[in-house]
Amino acid sequence: MVNSSAPSPLGLMGLSRNRTAPTRAKIKALEATLGFSFKNPSILHLALVHRSYCNENGIDPAECYERLEFLGDAVLELAVSTELYTRFPDADEGELTKTRSSLVRRETLANIARRIDLGSYLFVGKGVEITHGREQDSVLAAAFEALIAAIYIDQGNEFTRQLILKLIDVELSQAEKSDGPPENPKSQLQEMVQGQGMNPPVYQLARSTGPDHDPVFTVEVLVNGQVVGTGTGGKKSDAEGAAARAAYAALSGQV
Repeated sequence: MVNSSAPSPLGLMGLSRNRTAPTRAKIKALEATLGFSFKNPSILHLALVHRSYCNENGIDPAECYERLEFLGDAVLELAVSTELYTRFPDADEGELTKTRSSLVRRETLANIARRIDLGSYLFVGKGVEITHGREQDSVLAAAFEALIAAIYIDQGNEFTRQLILKLIDVELSQAEKSDGPPENPKSQLQEMVQGQGMNPPVYQLARSTGPDHDPVFTVEVLVNGQVVGTGTGGKKSDAEGAAARAAYAALSGQV
């Protein structure tokens, strides 16, 4: 049952009392990156706070970005769905769904977050910091969804829709040029190596670090017994995808 007695509908109570100079500097820097100023900077601050920071600083977990993440997921999906419906008039429901899934999946959102250096603005706990958690796909994608929700609350639907389209323009353009979603990196790598007469890629877990609730996996991908790519992620599947991208780039002479 939903608890309607939460201390604040947006979770801003404690954070608004703890707005230090470094916090204000982070907010201003991110606003400069985004190209506009928030009417209510506290909602942007909330979007940058990871649960680990609350846990280590005695702050109510409601003051982290998880509620905003929930809203941002819906805002992103609606904006992307509307754009795909308009941009691909000949695509059927299955094609539109597949393309949308590729655009709003964790890996894609994390890459967009990296383009705006979102990880550097996050408030995370020491444990997450030590394990480089602020660069994990899971953390970045969640924070990006929270950021979108904060913009939606502060600026409204149309402004947010236009900003989303600007932020995902690279991915939208790729989908348009290929007349469909981007290739899955593991499938892309397998097709390339088999096309060159090599054995299928083999993925192996190199190591796992971090706490049980927030692990970091490092995966190596081998082709013909040789390590050709390494990747990390908060899930083994994310790490495998990152390793596949690295291997594909290396084998095709892109790095």
